[in-house]
Amino acid sequence: MKVQKFSFSDAKLMKSPGQGADIYVGNLVDERDGGPVTIGYGRYAPGQSLTETMAVDDTMIILHGRLSVSTSDGTVTAGPGDIIYMPKGQSVTITTEGEGATTAFVTYPHWAEAHKG
Repeated sequence: MKVQKFSFSDAKLMKSPGQGADIYVGNLVDERDGGPVTIGYGRYAPGQSLTETMAVDDTMIILHGRLSVSTSDGTVTAGPGDIIYMPKGQSVTITTEGEGATTAFVTYPHWAEAHKG
């Protein structure tokens, strides 16, 4: 792999697999590129909620808007510039506030492969 730069406009957003919520993801680097991580962007519409047990370690950077992540340990709310880490195996509920949220993410290993198995 080589050094690369990405912008939100580079992402081809698609509905988040297996979810009914208005949440979209766009991978920019993933298992098809041969690297160890998936890198991409996410877009969460206003008033959305997603609950799942993390199949991978996920680091999410909030670029625009606000969202909350709730676990059995409590809730963290994040806005632009904040980073949320969600470890593999943790049950989380991600909820958007106000206008929704735009995020960047890095997962290890690849989230799409983990969702297949």
